[in-house]
This record gives sequence, structure tokens and C-alpha cells, in this order.
Amino acid sequence: MKKQEYAIVDIETTGGNASGSRITEIAIIIHDGTNVTDRWETLVNPQKEIPLPIFALTGISNDMVRHAPVFDDIAAKVLQMLTNRIFVAHNVNFDYSFVRHQLEESGFKWTARKLCTVRASRKIKPGLGSYSLGNLCQSLHIILENRHRAGGDADATAILFSKLLEWDTEGEITKMVKKTAQDQRLPPNLPPAHFEQLPEKPGVYYFYNQAQKVVYVGKAVNIKKRIASHFSGHKITPQRQHFLRDIYAISFEVCATELMALLLECTEIKKLWPEYNRALKRFEPKFGLYEYEARSGYRYLVIGRVTKFQACIEVFNSLNDGANVLRRLAAQFEIDHRFCKYCTDNESESIKNSDLANLPDVEQHNSKIENAIEFLLKNRPSFAIVDKGRDKDERSCIWVEDGHFYGMGYMTSDIGFKEPAEMKNHVITYRSNHYIMQLVSNYAIKYPGKVIVLKQNVAGL
Repeated sequence: MKKQEYAIVDIETTGGNASGSRITEIAIIIHDGTNVTDRWETLVNPQKEIPLPIFALTGISNDMVRHAPVFDDIAAKVLQMLTNRIFVAHNVNFDYSFVRHQLEESGFKWTARKLCTVRASRKIKPGLGSYSLGNLCQSLHIILENRHRAGGDADATAILFSKLLEWDTEGEITKMVKKTAQDQRLPPNLPPAHFEQLPEKPGVYYFYNQAQKVVYVGKAVNIKKRIASHFSGHKITPQRQHFLRDIYAISFEVCATELMALLLECTEIKKLWPEYNRALKRFEPKFGLYEYEARSGYRYLVIGRVTKFQACIEVFNSLNDGANVLRRLAAQFEIDHRFCKYCTDNESESIKNSDLANLPDVEQHNSKIENAIEFLLKNRPSFAIVDKGRDKDERSCIWVEDGHFYGMGYMTSDIGFKEPAEMKNHVITYRSNHYIMQLVSNYAIKYPGKVIVLKQNVAGL
């Protein structure tokens, strides 16, 4: 039976992502599990300028690669050396993504089982201060010459790999090279224990960078399955590669229901505003109901665009939604239509000279405006959504007060309440926003049997 062989690979590139950068140097060392049996390296003409910071790091200049072969010229050689061998590299997904992408551009479809020497080192030699190639070589007394050049780094990785094979008394490498090993798909800087501890339950999860700052918050019906999906596939966009390299730790919070996970995700994103969360920005309300007093003394109700610098009475997703509410208020309180505006620009004096006839008494008119606003504010609904808990001995509660999300929490199933309001004592408060209230209101409409009404919205608005 033929011995399993490994292709130990290191590359230098013009940048950090496979889709927008190119290989400038590649080294491939063939290892049969005992010894090195072959070695090949070459500079590569990337057919683009090498940025100055990359030159400063690697020492590879534009002059050095000007007469080197382009990747198309070496693609067949690279493919021949990689075929039927396990692809080994330090931070394997980086090298793998570049090689796979450039082989594909040259017309070759190629995939391989992968082995990351960062991960293998973490498993076989746990507890070291750093697992970067330079620091590992220093800790393990491996000679590293010609640092940040493909040949030098590949030689050091080959020595490291031989030592790991020698020290691997628990068969960790054999487990890792199995094609189904989830470990191989994890971000290079994430300890496997962080993934292994994840529950298969609904909740919210947090990704942290090296400085322990939250860079992404997500929600899931199944936390472990959802997080695994972040790390699967072969996307090579710059954003994805930067995202995966930034993940150093994961934490999570189990929630009783998908709705509670969604609400917690939304509030956490608003509070932390992580670097890689962008989707919720589009859910900000666009229009609001405003009130102002003109120089004439008359008060106006206006539907206008929401701004950061002016508080509004109510917010709406669209101009049409706001206009419908204002029309119903005007009809109910008999407000003169000339003092209701459905526009997005500010008007200090909205009544034109031609509209000055038969104006209502100022005090009576302003009293109607005041009553309409008071009615709108006082008749916002208050209710609770009582649902299942995180286990069979628990119930969950989402609390809405005066039309705003107040908070949510958990209580044991055996607690008896004389009044529904007592449930509020078991709720953790969160900041409300329009998007959260949309989610809660839609859920309450869909599942009325889970709703306890505390104060009905009688406004019909």
C-alpha cells in the first residue's frame, strides 16, 4: 500500500486576499510521513505591482519577479506536485485559497484535504504563548532562515511537521486530515475548544478579535450549526478572509426562542456596533411624526424624514404609513387639514396668503393638536408574550410597555402570579427601537395565544 504523502506549501503574495492579490513566490516540499522526498520553489511574476509594504516584509521586488514565470507557466507543475497529497501549511486556509484560486484561473479544478500546522501545534503542544511560525520555531528550537520567503518558511514548516509527527502519540494528525474534520475549517486563530463547547440550541453568539473586542454578533436557531456555516465553503472575498483571520474567540448566550435570540442580537448590535455587522442598518425607520409651532402661533403636525438632531413623536417605515396615521388623527380630532403636512422639508410658515381665510381660533386649534398627541402617546399598547423557557422548568417573558419594548427574561414555571404585572420583576431591560417593536408586534399578531394584554391600543391607529 502506498504511503500517504504530504505537500508542505508556503507562498508569498502581493496582498492578503486571494481574489484581489497574486502569488509572487511558491515553495512545495514533499514529505512521506518520515522524510522529505522532494523540494521545489520559484519566484512568480504576479503581473501587477508589488506594494511597498509587501516588499519591506518579504524583500521580493518588482525587478526580482519581472522575468520570473507567470503562474500559468507553472500551474501544471504545481498541480502535479499537489495531486493525491495532503496540503500542509501554517495557517493553511490562506495558502490553500491562493493556490486553489490561481489554479482555477489557469483552467485546473483542484481540491485537497488540508492540514494546518498551527492547529496541529495547538493540539500536540498546547499551552505555548504564541503559535506564529516565528515564535513556534523559537520555542521549539527550530532553525528558521530566510524568514518571510517561501523557501525559508516552507523549510521551517517541514521541520515543524516532522517534529509534530514524532510527538503525536495520540494520533491527532490522523484525526485532523480526515476530510470531515470540522477542525480543518475553523479560522486559524480560533482555539478548537471554543467551537467544541457550542450548544445546538437557539441563541446569540459573539466573535472576538485578538484584542478581545466583539467584531460580529449573530443569532441562530442552532448556535453550533450556524457558526459552522460561517467557516464552510470556499469564498475568497477580501472581507471574508479578513473576517476569518480576525476571529480569536467565541462566546454565546442561549435563548429560549428564536424571537428572543433575534431581539438580543438586535440590541447587542446597536450597543456594540461590531465591525462586521452591517445588515441591521437598513431597518432604521425613515419617517417620523413631528410637531412644531409657527411664528403665527399655530401648531402643526408634520410627517417628515427622521434626523439625528430632532426628536419625533412616532416613527414609520414609509411616508405612506405616517400619512395614514396623521389623516386618522386629523379626522378623529377635527384638525384643520391646512395644519397637517405630508412632506419631507421643514416649513416655518406653512399657510400661504391665499389660505388665510376662515382660520380656526388659535387656542382651540392648538388644544386639538395637544389632545391628538396626548391620545396617541397614552394609547400605545402594553402586553407580555409568555412562551417556553430554556428548559422544561422555565418560562420566558417579553415585556412591552406603552408601545415600546421594555425587556425580556426568564422565570421558573412554578412561580404563581396574582397580577400579570409581577412578571415585569423577572425582566431585564433593553433599549427599544422601531425594528424590535416590529418583530415583537408581528409575533404577537401571529401567536395571540401567547399574549397577555396589559393595556389595549384603543386608538385604532
